This record gives sequence, structure tokens and C-alpha cells, in this order.
Amino acid sequence: MAGRFEGQHAVMTGGASGIGAAVLAGLQAEGARVTALDLADCPAADHHIPINMSDLGAIDAALAQIDSPIDCLFNIAGVPPRGDNGAQVLAVNFFGLRHLTETLIGQLSNQAAIVNMASLAGGQWMSNLDEVKRLMAMDNAVDPAFALAELKIDATRAYNLSKEAVIVWGIQQTAGGMERGIRMNAVCPSAVSTGILDDFKSAFGARVNAAVDRSGRPSSPEEVADLVLFLASDQSRWIKGGEFKIDGGINAFRLAAALELN
Repeated sequence: MAGRFEGQHAVMTGGASGIGAAVLAGLQAEGARVTALDLADCPAADHHIPINMSDLGAIDAALAQIDSPIDCLFNIAGVPPRGDNGAQVLAVNFFGLRHLTETLIGQLSNQAAIVNMASLAGGQWMSNLDEVKRLMAMDNAVDPAFALAELKIDATRAYNLSKEAVIVWGIQQTAGGMERGIRMNAVCPSAVSTGILDDFKSAFGARVNAAVDRSGRPSSPEEVADLVLFLASDQSRWIKGGEFKIDGGINAFRLAAALELN
């Protein structure tokens, strides 16, 4: 039985570890040829191109090495908040992601799927829409340190804002993809059992531990990958511009408390 991605060419950022590695393995198991863009070595990929997602010139150089057509694109690479790295967070999680995607659009096949890795941390985008629009109005080539200063935010807020912007940008792009059938969706995990989970525990404090305790455990990378692969497959062909939470019920617990449903 042929896999969902038989004969397809998938391009992904962040394939060396965590969720990205799980997505890469799933794609190959279902017949895809995978080009992985990652600063870390990624021997499992069919083609690995080292890339610094905070450097637009490096992104352009890497993309020149990618074969066309591309049947699905996965923007999974991201940087967690660590100390004062807010500028890097904005550069990688939003400006780099947007630049890479905009540059590759012409190489995508008609009916291609794009899946962006957002976060449950981006779920408050509607409440923060003015700030999200300010970030989205900035050029990809803006100095990220300048952007951070203009927005007057720290690294933790930069992370949340970058994920809010990824969700809203996906909504914005939906109409433009209709003519060629290109669709974009965002996946929004909560705590995931990867090597950067401790970074989120440090940045967000007791909230992460409480959320994990309430749901029983963090998500596994493979559980998140299952959703990512579904959204890239033909099984989800009529799903466009969505944000999909995968969190073991954490968001539902918060909503129930806020709405006094407990």
C-alpha cells in the first residue's frame, strides 16, 4: 500500500531533532524524499542543507540548492526563549520563516501544503492583534534587535509574539494561495518532550509544570508529527488557514476555568 507522500518532495526546517526528526521519519516511511534545512547535522535526510535561519543571506544561499518542485513545506525550526535572546527568537521564528516561505513559493507545486509550527503560547493572538500587526508590518530584513527594541518586549514575550504572528500570517496567506491550491496551516503544541522542554520551563516557570501535571505528561514528538503529517496530506485537502492545538487538554482546562465550567 502506497504511503500518503509516495513520490513527493518534502522540504523542512529543523529536521535534526525533536518534532522535526519525527516528521522527517514519518515522511520517509510514507514514501517522501526529504530535503532538511538545519544548522545541526541531519544524516537521516535524503538531502541535508546547513542553514542559519536568522541570516536571510544564508537562507537564500541554501534555497538555491533545493530541487523543484516541492510538494510540501514544513516550517518546524524554532528557538525557545533563553535569557536575552529575544532578537534571535524574532529572527528565526518569524522573519526567517516568512522569508524562506515567500522565497520558495514559486518552487511549490500546485496543491502544495505548508505546515507552520506555532505554539499554544501563540493562542492569545486575537487579544494582542495590534502588536502582532506591528511585527508583521516589519520587513524580513529588519534588524531583529531594532524590532525587539521598537516593540519593547523581552525574550519570553518575543517567543509568544513570534508564534502569534505565525498563526495570523497563515490566516492572511490563505486567500492568496487559492488560485494555485496552496494551503497553509499552523500546529500549536503545548509542552513537548524534546531537548528544549527545560528552556520553556525556565522561561514560563510554574505554568508549564502545572500544565504538564494537569494533562499527565508532555506530548511526544511523534504525537505532534502525526498531526503535522495529516495537515500536509491529501486527507486534509479542504483545511486551510487553521490553527490546531495539540496539548493533551491543557487549553480546554484553561477555558473551562475561565468560563467557570468546572
